[in-house]
Amino acid sequence: MDKYIINGGKPLYGEIEISGAKNAAVAVIPAALIVEGVCRIENIPQISDTDMLLTILSEMGAEVRYINRSTVEIDCTDIRADGAPYDLMRKIRASYYLIGAMLGRFGYAKTTMPGGCNFGVRPIDQHIKGMTALGATAEIKGGFVYAQAPEGKLIGSKIYLDKISVGATMNTMIAAVKARGKTTIENAAREPHIVDLANFLNSMGADIRGAGTDTIKIYGVESLHGGTYAIIPDQIEAGTYMAAVAATGGEVRIKNVIPKHLDCISAKLREMGVDVDEYEDSVVVRRTSPLHRANVKTQPYPGFPTDMQPQISTVLCIADGTSVVTEGVWDNRYKYISELKKMGAEVQVDGKTAVIEGVPYLTGAPVLACDLRAGAAVCIAGLCARGETVVEDVIYIERGYEDFVGKLRSIGADIRIETEPDSIEIAAPVIV
Repeated sequence: MDKYIINGGKPLYGEIEISGAKNAAVAVIPAALIVEGVCRIENIPQISDTDMLLTILSEMGAEVRYINRSTVEIDCTDIRADGAPYDLMRKIRASYYLIGAMLGRFGYAKTTMPGGCNFGVRPIDQHIKGMTALGATAEIKGGFVYAQAPEGKLIGSKIYLDKISVGATMNTMIAAVKARGKTTIENAAREPHIVDLANFLNSMGADIRGAGTDTIKIYGVESLHGGTYAIIPDQIEAGTYMAAVAATGGEVRIKNVIPKHLDCISAKLREMGVDVDEYEDSVVVRRTSPLHRANVKTQPYPGFPTDMQPQISTVLCIADGTSVVTEGVWDNRYKYISELKKMGAEVQVDGKTAVIEGVPYLTGAPVLACDLRAGAAVCIAGLCARGETVVEDVIYIERGYEDFVGKLRSIGADIRIETEPDSIEIAAPVIV
């Protein structure tokens, strides 16, 4: 198992380039299953989640070919519904997008319950609601999700999501693209990656309107054709490095971003005393003075993203005064707080609220990456802490950050990967 060794206390300077958005790529790749022809997808992040999804499609019979490190061609012409590798599906949260994709392609789907980070209960009831509204029968049984469209074809319908759900919005969009008639999704999520998925599908011949608003209309088409599409930059990756600069001090230009997508993050950092200058496709983050306290509440887009809550909370641990963080999206997303306390953070959690008393500094310690964003958060803590921090279970971090260590080293961080040697088995003595 790899671990990260971080020697903190060094401000960050330089430039860093953001990769394609994880949350867009993990929906676009399964959506390629319903396309007839070759999809050329550019700006795919090199992370374990995308690698696993491409492997799943390949084992189902798709032809997958890398053109370069961030461009892949996918041809699902000969894909098979019965070729799904369930052992891989259960390891990744985004495998649930295969429910909508397989229903749209075959009229039938069998997938495992999704895996991924465990930071609380994340049911798929709204996904099931979307599929059943389109006419499918769907049930969860024995750890599998089974869905069947009548006569192999979904029927357009009006769907009101009981709660704003990014995954359910995207999954229903994928399923409805080839359904008969018109589908309307109300109370839809509005995140940038939802717009990106709609743009990908539209570029392949779909007719989706209203993505980015709370009402999305999908007019079913007979088929989708191949084409080329580039994934948007990753809002959360950019925000993570912005938070790292805020924690350590220094000045970093973060390139290949859409500044508008970062508005909620930039605004909160400015409130904390961090300078954020916006340019056409980059932001410059600068922190030269002490951090101020702030209150944060996570909300669906365009509110402050839940996937940035651990990172911003870590920065607030060294801000002057008392800050209050309220998690408005998920339950039980504060598991990482116990790791920050090992480093000297003063945080009290009550349900969905964390009260943070700023301390002058954190101290390096052995910590765990509890999940993807929590892992990034403890690394940020290590970067600003005094002394050495050892981060274990970094496999979670590599699910969503491309070349995390290399990018941090390029802006002056003292961080390295250390690989634990394989255990050596000692043979039993031979008795003569």
